[in-house]
Amino acid sequence: MTALVFLDFASVFVFALTGALVASRAQLDPVGFAFVACLTAVGGGTLRDLMLGRDPVFWVGQPSYILVAVAAALLVFFTAHLFESRYRVLLWLDSIALAVAVAAGTGVALDLGHSAVIVVLMGIMTGTMGGLMRDVVCNEVPLVLKQGEIYVTAAFAGALSAVGASALGMQGFGSLAICATVTWCLRAGSLQFGWRLPVYKARPPRG
Repeated sequence: MTALVFLDFASVFVFALTGALVASRAQLDPVGFAFVACLTAVGGGTLRDLMLGRDPVFWVGQPSYILVAVAAALLVFFTAHLFESRYRVLLWLDSIALAVAVAAGTGVALDLGHSAVIVVLMGIMTGTMGGLMRDVVCNEVPLVLKQGEIYVTAAFAGALSAVGASALGMQGFGSLAICATVTWCLRAGSLQFGWRLPVYKARPPRG
């Protein structure tokens, strides 16, 4: 198993857990759990592959990704009640999924030889779009759009760090590990210490 395949599987599994946790908050049935988990797990990677012209899309070529997502959904269906705060667990699992998925998307684009701009965009897309789909479908406020949250910024910084490491001659898993670490540290700092970016505040026009 290559590093990129491992990252895709890890991303699918952890994002599927977050999708299933959101499904538990919406009190869905097992099929609903599986649907939301699969949507969350493969949403970002699907958009990435379509944009990059990869044929077939990763989970179409290897359906075991879907089986992993369904297994994660069933695991949460039978264990979600054990957590005192499912939302807190969701936030931290999502931070891990974000870090792994950004690294996966960045790695695929780097492996295909794309420019730095495309690499960064693919990292952000892979990391954020599945969670965005999950929250919209389940009528949750998308984490990606919460005021001042370091989310897309964390994805951007992580993908950019991988591009920088690659430009400095670091190849393979090393640059992707840096990507995941930077992404997770920024997102975790936002959750643990309340790190925020300044937000736009409307001002009355000058007379």
